[in-house]
Amino acid sequence: MAAPEANVQEQLSGASTHPAGSTGESSYLGFYLIYRIVLSVTLLLVYLGIGRGPLGTHLPALFTIAAQVYLGLAFVALVMHIRATGDPERRAQLAMFLDIVLITLMMHASGGVASGLGMLIGVSIALGSLGLIGRTAMLFAALASLAVLAEQIYSQVSEVFTTTAYTQAGLLGASFFALALLAQRLGRRATESELLASQRGSDLANLAKLNDFVIQQMRAGIVVIDSEETIQVMNEASWVLLGMPVAMRHYPLEAAAPPLAHQYRAWLEDPNNERPDFRSTSGGRDLRASFTPIGDANEPGTLIILEDTARLTAEAQQLKLASLGRLTAGIAHEIRNPLGAISHAAQLLDESSELSRGDKRMIEIIDQNSRRVNEVVESILKLSRQHYPHPKPLALAPWLTQSAVEIRQAYQLSEHQLQHEIAPRGTTVFADPGQLRQVVDVLCDNAVRHFDREQSALNIRLVGGITRESGGPFLELRDNGPGIPQKAQENLFEPFFTTRNEGTGLGLYIARQLCEANHIRLEYLSQPTGGSCFRLSFPNPKRSRRL
Repeated sequence: MAAPEANVQEQLSGASTHPAGSTGESSYLGFYLIYRIVLSVTLLLVYLGIGRGPLGTHLPALFTIAAQVYLGLAFVALVMHIRATGDPERRAQLAMFLDIVLITLMMHASGGVASGLGMLIGVSIALGSLGLIGRTAMLFAALASLAVLAEQIYSQVSEVFTTTAYTQAGLLGASFFALALLAQRLGRRATESELLASQRGSDLANLAKLNDFVIQQMRAGIVVIDSEETIQVMNEASWVLLGMPVAMRHYPLEAAAPPLAHQYRAWLEDPNNERPDFRSTSGGRDLRASFTPIGDANEPGTLIILEDTARLTAEAQQLKLASLGRLTAGIAHEIRNPLGAISHAAQLLDESSELSRGDKRMIEIIDQNSRRVNEVVESILKLSRQHYPHPKPLALAPWLTQSAVEIRQAYQLSEHQLQHEIAPRGTTVFADPGQLRQVVDVLCDNAVRHFDREQSALNIRLVGGITRESGGPFLELRDNGPGIPQKAQENLFEPFFTTRNEGTGLGLYIARQLCEANHIRLEYLSQPTGGSCFRLSFPNPKRSRRL
């Protein structure tokens, strides 16, 4: 694509051997063959009825035969051209040769060069030369000049005409060469232009296909709208991020994603104002939109780039974990050694029989807080040792059945206390099974730890399926505990935030990080009837590989 003119020159040089391969030459030949039929029919009509004038005044029989043969051969040549019989270059050369011979005969039958029919040979040479490459056109110009000159010599030797017209014959021959040269140059320029246009058209088509492929393969959502908010371009990533709407290309933006249309109008009012993240559907993903004007004043448009904030957070999380891993290695060494010494000293003191009750209470406090500090260190180490997720399609029902059995055994819960339900049974999610199990364990542990068993019996329900809003899978953990206060919900997933003095405040934070690494959204939903509900919203398993 860097040098289309060079490609054109190569094609033209190759056309000197096989010029018939050009579409332009084929169109020139077709026009020339149609002209021959029109010319032969016109000559016959003028000669037979309309008023012959100088046509056939000298030898009527010769003129009639030559005109009829010319018409018949013109029809045969056109039929061969339509059926693509033979080499078009050879057909063009044969047609020009027959024109020279037959028009010369009709010119002789009409009174020679003075009849003016010789100019029709020049027209045939000009039209036929448009599709010829090389010096063939000049050859036929020479043949035509010789034919006119031979006709004039024959007329003088046979004393057919009383006067000679060598001057007119010479000028007519010169005009043949001029017409052939001019037509050849024009034909070559036209062929170059056509080949160049075809080459550039092919390059543009390939570039358009490449652009479309690149846009479709981008992980970020791409939407292009015009000045009337009509969608012109929407790649697959944006279609998935917007909840796979029915309205796509050539539909109004309002019909495809009303929240995105609202963000677009807010951007039009104030482009510098920072816009919050949004969701296209109630169960969809948290999205961030950026707007860029494109086009010109006559055809303005807007490029909208959609990004999944969970994916951005997951990428940032990987960088954070890499730094955290180096930090926690030093923390574990510097804290665990003195912590072990403190804990060991407290155990030795506790074995003494001379301690008072107050001293023993102090030892208990030391032991409890030592264990708490150790739990914090373990949690930080666990957070830094997280591996990059390897998500895969996972049938939720059988996986959850096995996990529920293991959770009941770990926390000594009955089947009534821990229930699970997946509808439809074939619900499939896209996640790392090990990390998803860690998240469920954290949520179950959180429900068990915060439940007051003296007031009522614990009941945990794991409910999963497909959301009606976005059509994506979900899994919810619901319990009948006290719930989480409204003020605490804002900081629920922050590190080291806890509502219990003995907690580390890292459990839900780790669960959130694991979910974000798997493109899962973890959120807390308030229950009007009491209790807590944590929802995991999964990406669509059919599209997650592309995103």
